[in-house]
Amino acid sequence: MESPSAPAHRQLVPWQELLLAGSLLIFWSLPTNQQLLIDNLNAPEGKDALLDVKAVPPQTAGFKWFKGENTGDEKLVIGIYVIASKTSVSGPANNSRQIICHNGSLLFRKATKEDSGSYTLQAIKTTLQVEKAVVHLGVYPELPTPTLTSDTINAEENKGHVVFRCEPLTVNTTYRWLMDNQTHQKSSKFENVFTLQPVTRKDSGSYQCETRNPVSVRLSNTIKLNVLYGPDTPTITPTDFQYYPGSNLSLSCTALCNPPAEYTWIFREKPLKHTAELFIPHITAKDSGTYTCLAHNPATGLNKTAVQNISVSVLTDKGIISIVIGVLVSLVVIAALVCALFFRKTRRVSDQRDLTQSKPLASNHSQGHSDNSPNKINEVTYSSLNFSVQESKKSTSVSPSPKATKTVYLDVKKKLTALLADPKLLSPSPGDSFVLRKKENNSFTPYPLHSLGGTSSSWTQTALSSLSTDEKVYPGVCR
Repeated sequence: MESPSAPAHRQLVPWQELLLAGSLLIFWSLPTNQQLLIDNLNAPEGKDALLDVKAVPPQTAGFKWFKGENTGDEKLVIGIYVIASKTSVSGPANNSRQIICHNGSLLFRKATKEDSGSYTLQAIKTTLQVEKAVVHLGVYPELPTPTLTSDTINAEENKGHVVFRCEPLTVNTTYRWLMDNQTHQKSSKFENVFTLQPVTRKDSGSYQCETRNPVSVRLSNTIKLNVLYGPDTPTITPTDFQYYPGSNLSLSCTALCNPPAEYTWIFREKPLKHTAELFIPHITAKDSGTYTCLAHNPATGLNKTAVQNISVSVLTDKGIISIVIGVLVSLVVIAALVCALFFRKTRRVSDQRDLTQSKPLASNHSQGHSDNSPNKINEVTYSSLNFSVQESKKSTSVSPSPKATKTVYLDVKKKLTALLADPKLLSPSPGDSFVLRKKENNSFTPYPLHSLGGTSSSWTQTALSSLSTDEKVYPGVCR
């Protein structure tokens, strides 16, 4: 008794028999996670195109290609390939330019536009299980180099328009319009015609068109657009209008214009000069008046003007006097500043010289006193002498007089001995009182002495005998 599957085996078509025989002869050892993988393809017309199989599932015994996505219609079979026997059989849909490769890839010889479309690949395993993948083939003509044309290359600003055309017109093509190698913002990628309206001076530049499809990119020739504009209102420099007789008059006129403007200077309705610069030496009162600069565009014929009023006036006696007074005042101010700086510098030099002369005398005298004293007097960081002079000597009191006070600041680290011994700094008179003040906790403790008399040396010795050698004091004489 036959098995239920026997009739099915007897009705197998030739390609099925090939696959069944091949499945009994091969042993497939690919990774178990591999799947059927094919990439879509865009190919240029007239050249070979390959639908390349990137990966196949394990235990694959053969491949079967279909035209389109319907795998139930045997009329759409392009062909089959048996791996074990390395044989292939063409199907009804094969146009004799399609070849199945050993790895399942489908090769198109000299692809045409009619080859564009979807294709389905079946990978048939040794178990007769089937995996399939759908892939798309696009066949496009390679684009020719486009030609750019325009209705004009010289356009006047704010008048008319400019039309560019990118030829030839092809299907499945996008267009890119470029100005100075940058994409123009006003362009459309779906049109081969580009229009500028209105035209402005900013539209001047080099134009190109680029055509593109999935298999090619082409760039056109270059057209340089020249936008004529201006002249704008001229500018006259300098803006000075007041001049004196004998001076030179120099004026300059400029205006934005393409092509560059032609200039004419006009005075009293008569042309003076056909240049941008006007120069008149040693002007007089007869040169006073209105000067007009006319800017002319030689391409468009447009004109623009600007005026400058010039006044040449004679210098009056009042004006001369004002100028002289101004100069004298300036000289007086400068002289005063120089004198002030000079006296300030002279006073500073004099003070430094007095201090320098006082140091040797004080030093010599202090050495004589130091020989008689076992200990040296401590140095004082800053010392001051306060002299209070009173008109009539009514008392020997040490209270200072508010009428006259003189303070002398001495150099740093002057010894008290030298300070008291310097006759230039201390010149006591009979009846003077000597006062010492000791600084303790930011306050002064007075050390009043009796009235002194005689020479400065005896006065100094008396003052020193009352001092402690390790105290820092501030001496002063009260009269």
